[in-house]
Amino acid sequence: MFDLSTQQLVFLAGLLVYTCVTAWTDFRYRKIYNNTTVTMWVAGWVYQAVFFQWSGILDGLTGFAFGFGLFFVLWMIGSAGGGDAKLMGALSVWLGRSLTLKVILASLILVVVGTLCLLVVGVYQQGWKKTRASYVPAEPAKGNVSAAELSESRSGRRVMAFALPVALATWSVLVMFRDQW
Repeated sequence: MFDLSTQQLVFLAGLLVYTCVTAWTDFRYRKIYNNTTVTMWVAGWVYQAVFFQWSGILDGLTGFAFGFGLFFVLWMIGSAGGGDAKLMGALSVWLGRSLTLKVILASLILVVVGTLCLLVVGVYQQGWKKTRASYVPAEPAKGNVSAAELSESRSGRRVMAFALPVALATWSVLVMFRDQW
């Protein structure tokens, strides 16, 4: 039924482990661990070098530039977490440029739809004011606010974890564009 090469088996196994682990930890703990992302980032370069040599390394590099670059900018402006940038950085080395762009688009669509659904459910269950208070920051108190407090405050206001939509988007893209991997 499925006639997969060694390269494809390594690719699918690596992505399966990575997307499952990061989706679970982000959903459960709202954290994507550095040891997971760094390990998969390094493994992605090894994968590209072993199976595709210089062309794979260049494809991984352009994928990384798009995946990590976009989410680094989103992290800098406060729209994504640092773990989200690292998640996409490691994933994009494995995927390369073309699949990375498709996964980014699909995951952003899933995040928007998921966020809207969660907000509608929140308004239905607890009303507009309580739902709004959960996600819109209160006016900061006068005085100095530490970076840790700002980061914790931002994280608590996020409607949904990002790794699950990325995992769903990754596997949807891999199914739809099987000829590209």
